[in-house]
Amino acid sequence: MPGTRTRTLTSALPLALAVVGTLATAVPAAQAAPDRAAPDRAGAHHSRTSQCRGQGVDASARIRYRSDVVIKAPLSTVWKLQTDVERWPSWQQPVLTAERLDTGRLGKGSRFRWTTPAPATPTTPATTLEITSTVRQLQRGACVLWSGPAVGQGLRIDEGVHLWTFTEVKGGVRVHTEETWTGAQVEADVPTATAALGAGLEAWLHDLKTTAEHRRK
Repeated sequence: MPGTRTRTLTSALPLALAVVGTLATAVPAAQAAPDRAAPDRAGAHHSRTSQCRGQGVDASARIRYRSDVVIKAPLSTVWKLQTDVERWPSWQQPVLTAERLDTGRLGKGSRFRWTTPAPATPTTPATTLEITSTVRQLQRGACVLWSGPAVGQGLRIDEGVHLWTFTEVKGGVRVHTEETWTGAQVEADVPTATAALGAGLEAWLHDLKTTAEHRRK
């Protein structure tokens, strides 16, 4: 789905949902993205890292996407960027606001709320999505899993479940992400929703990689 329609979908149905970023092309779920491992290595990695402390994404969801990237930066840098929720707007342009709903370091049970614009599509009006996420599992420096709804005027994702894992490799960190969406509205057009989810996740990985590698210099 190249061009303007893809950019609209990317912004409309992104992060943790993976609602971030804009890409010129929505990446199909089976397609490898730049800086990914070879297919056999990537497949092995996915099978090893599809959970965080025994929990993963929604196995029954019809809308799902997963991908990974190698970031040439220290694990501490990548982990801090990803888990310092309130600073997301500083390196992800589509995140308008982000706030913690509790205090202390991010951990199991932590909650945060953030917003992102959703331009009009052929089936939904322009709106701002408000996403309230709850951390379901977290292992410091290794993985984090959160879930929650995204709600806007005329647009709703009942639940997005988002998994991130971080593995030190030679020269950097392999970041793996998976997300699922459920809800009658997005499930009415699974291919379009999946393309939007995939584009958002690829954009998030790109922004995370770019920011982390820049800070290393």
